[in-house]
Amino acid sequence: MPKIRVLVVDDHTIVRDGICALLALAGDIEVAGEAANGNEALKMVKELEPDVVLMDIAMPIMGGLEATRRINKEFPRTKVLVLTQYDDKEYVFPVIESGACGFISKAAASSDLASGMENYQHTAGGRVNQDPYAQLTERERDVLKLLAEGHSTQEIADMLVITPKTVEGHKTNLMSKLGIHNRIELVKYALRKGIITI
Repeated sequence: MPKIRVLVVDDHTIVRDGICALLALAGDIEVAGEAANGNEALKMVKELEPDVVLMDIAMPIMGGLEATRRINKEFPRTKVLVLTQYDDKEYVFPVIESGACGFISKAAASSDLASGMENYQHTAGGRVNQDPYAQLTERERDVLKLLAEGHSTQEIADMLVITPKTVEGHKTNLMSKLGIHNRIELVKYALRKGIITI
């Protein structure tokens, strides 16, 4: 299976270096290039044709949201995954509306970064009509099931041995991928899919 080619976009060199180092540990991911702002990102997407762009939001010259909109419009084959320090809905909704496939919080565990990238291997290939559930990572499926069963964020964190912040990141990601907006919809979805039973 070919490697996922990733363009890393962040205005902080030390952050880019750290992300590239983490991605290098995953055998099926190749860092195709780096950019320091949205303007550079557009030029490099045109030149390198990466499968995925890992995009920061707050950058000089051109921010991540505008760059994401333009990439989504001009280079639809390339998928954008936003890397952000913000994970509340005030910031998440504009990210999704800009055309990003999803986002990973900078507060998430480093292991989630590689798994999040691997999750986009299928969407990067253009198969966007597949079952949204198939786009969830194994950990996101675990969190979905436990949330639907009524467990709190802290309980899930304890059961999966991860931080509550990471649980919230998984929750936000899976809900955006499934088009679910609240816990009631999440429970209904889990019942329809047979993930939980009454």
